[in-house]
Amino acid sequence: MAAKLRKGDKVIVLSGKDKGKTGTISSVDPKSNKAIVDGVKIAIRATRQTQTSQGGRIPKAMPIDLSNLALVDANGKPTRVGFKIEGDKKVRFAKTTGDVIDA
Repeated sequence: MAAKLRKGDKVIVLSGKDKGKTGTISSVDPKSNKAIVDGVKIAIRATRQTQTSQGGRIPKAMPIDLSNLALVDANGKPTRVGFKIEGDKKVRFAKTTGDVIDA
């Protein structure tokens, strides 16, 4: 199945503690159906000091379920993603505006 949300997409959080926040997807794990979004669902993790890195309380972005994310269209509104064939390529498009997301 093709991925509706990909790395680099600008998304908005639909539910949970961070509802309404926007960010960019930094990584997607299709097996667990989760994504890590920059600036969303930040947790403080205590890390032990090593020779290469400083220890202490470090903020870390935690995975969020893909069902709680929606792509942001050109108008800044959340939209669903559809697929269509343009020429000989399968492309994603925003359902609200009909604009092609990736050419």
